[in-house]
Amino acid sequence: MSKKIYLKDFVIIRCIVERGEAQKLFEAAQNVGALAATIYFARGTGIREKMGLLGIVVEPEKEVIEVAAPKDLADHIFDVMVDTGKLNLPGKGFIYMTEAIKALTYVPHED
Repeated sequence: MSKKIYLKDFVIIRCIVERGEAQKLFEAAQNVGALAATIYFARGTGIREKMGLLGIVVEPEKEVIEVAAPKDLADHIFDVMVDTGKLNLPGKGFIYMTEAIKALTYVPHED
């Protein structure tokens, strides 16, 4: 039986963006040290009606990207994703970071 290697000292950065935008955010994050990502589709509700008052069309179809990042690189990765996705502009998305307390996956060992 293989040895269990628990992963610690990393965070999950989760970002909800317009459909078709997640891949470029992941590539930008990967270029500055992101370890892995999961991208999936979602449907947004609620904010679309309020944003419409500003004359901004917000489509309900979304992509969610979850990026595993080492704690020491997390703030930089986060900022790169914000800049790449222009997430500081209205209707472009939502991003947040949470601590991963403990995780496990297969990690190949060097012989």
